[in-house]
Amino acid sequence: MAAAISSPARRALAAAFVLAATGCTSSPQLAAQWTDPQLGPQSAFLRGARVLVACDVADLTVRQLCQDQVAAEVSSRGATPLFPGPDTLIATDRSIDGQLLAAARSLDAKALMVLTLTPAITDVSPGFSVGIGGVGYRGSSSVGVGVAAPVGGGRVIMGYAANGRITDVGTGRLVWSASASTAPSSELEVQLGELSKTVFGAADKSGMF
Repeated sequence: MAAAISSPARRALAAAFVLAATGCTSSPQLAAQWTDPQLGPQSAFLRGARVLVACDVADLTVRQLCQDQVAAEVSSRGATPLFPGPDTLIATDRSIDGQLLAAARSLDAKALMVLTLTPAITDVSPGFSVGIGGVGYRGSSSVGVGVAAPVGGGRVIMGYAANGRITDVGTGRLVWSASASTAPSSELEVQLGELSKTVFGAADKSGMF
């Protein structure tokens, strides 16, 4: 039998949830990054390279905005961004990385850079309610299960998480990856730009360029 949680414990748990939900910073946060040990640090793998860029996200407008941001970051580092052709067929029920290798090889690209975007944090206005064991709290940001958005009149703003990946086109091997997330913002283009800069900043520190 599960032990009952006392009223003070319930209140502390609920308060901790609200602090976690509302304590997001506005600047993107780098969660983790990895480099293929075979590549080693400061490899300059992408320096001056031709790079096929793509974004993996369902919404077409968000995808195009994301790809423009990624291409701008690649170009600003002296590499040449390339895009998949309009005849490139992509299945949406699996990772797009392997599906883009043929297109990358046909364009003589050295590497494939994919940025996957997923909704991570939702900001609901005018507020949300949290109920834990009969104790109710209200706030402005929501994450996870057990958060109820108000009915009608609310505004929902998404905060995205990004996972950036670099694949060696010649071998099909993943050589670098990084994950970052950001707080909700109504300025989607600004949010995507900041996420891209955070992911590429991590690539810079890893010596990819």
